[in-house]
Amino acid sequence: MVMRIVVTGASGNVGTALLRRFAQEPEVRVHGVSRRTPQDPPADWTPVDLGREGAEEVLEGVLRGADALVHLAWRIQPSHDETALYRANVAGSDRVFNAAVRAGVPHLVHMSSVGAYSPASKQRPVDESWPTDGVSSSYYSRHKAAVERLLDRVARENPSLLVSRVRPALILQPDAAAEIKRYFLGGLVPSALFRTRLPLLPLPKSLVLQFVHAEDVADAVARVVLGRVPGAVNLAADPVLTPRALAEVMRARHVPIPPRALRLAAKVSWRLRLQPTSPGWVDLALTTPLLDTTRAREVLGWTPRHDARDVVRDLLTGLGERRGVPGQPPLRP
Repeated sequence: MVMRIVVTGASGNVGTALLRRFAQEPEVRVHGVSRRTPQDPPADWTPVDLGREGAEEVLEGVLRGADALVHLAWRIQPSHDETALYRANVAGSDRVFNAAVRAGVPHLVHMSSVGAYSPASKQRPVDESWPTDGVSSSYYSRHKAAVERLLDRVARENPSLLVSRVRPALILQPDAAAEIKRYFLGGLVPSALFRTRLPLLPLPKSLVLQFVHAEDVADAVARVVLGRVPGAVNLAADPVLTPRALAEVMRARHVPIPPRALRLAAKVSWRLRLQPTSPGWVDLALTTPLLDTTRAREVLGWTPRHDARDVVRDLLTGLGERRGVPGQPPLRP
């Protein structure tokens, strides 16, 4: 029996990886949803702007008869227009969830984030029970936390609906290098810089991060869908990268700087529109917890194939090559 799965945000970083993963499943048929239809889409496709009125009715039609919905759609830019981002991400997610309920979809999988979690010490990883109230100074975190509350309501009001939440660390892949540069670095950092050896990497000592490859996230999401696994699951690859470890990966020397210096640099350059990353992203990187991935390994049988250091190295190569995916609007080179 063929399983029909609808994927919103199917043309993005995780969406493209998930479509490749589902292509390995002969009994799965995918219907992609995104604002812009890619050239030669590898699945049935419907263009929908989730931030616009009327999207709910279109989605309901697409979702009728679906066995599962995977909600990946999320906008990062324009970072200077939080109202537009809220309309697309929070109000848009509400439209998606309402459409899924009305269409009778039995399984809802939402791509949440480490950014939904409340601040915590970087000394000890947290499991999925950690509060998801977000980091107040980050619009991205506030919106992720707001959608978690929407999911709480949907699950409470629809006890027969299976609800799953995937909370990954920073998701990277070389094919998304051009997108990541546009979203987070802009024109301030030239691509040529990543083709040379950086002499110095000025970062606070407390900027400890986790990464995971988009292919490994896609594999975990597929396991959640195919296994009908409820609840939340954290995703991250080993090892955890300290600033010194990150500098080693980049073949640079770590120079410790105060957190406030990094935040000030981000704030000034963002306000001057020299680069697109707001200072809230710095707060998020400094205060979000490290993720305990025990549940993913034990319940999903999931083990990431990509080492976190290799994930970063591959992205740096992709940034230097300005790599992307022709025909995929979000991932365009």
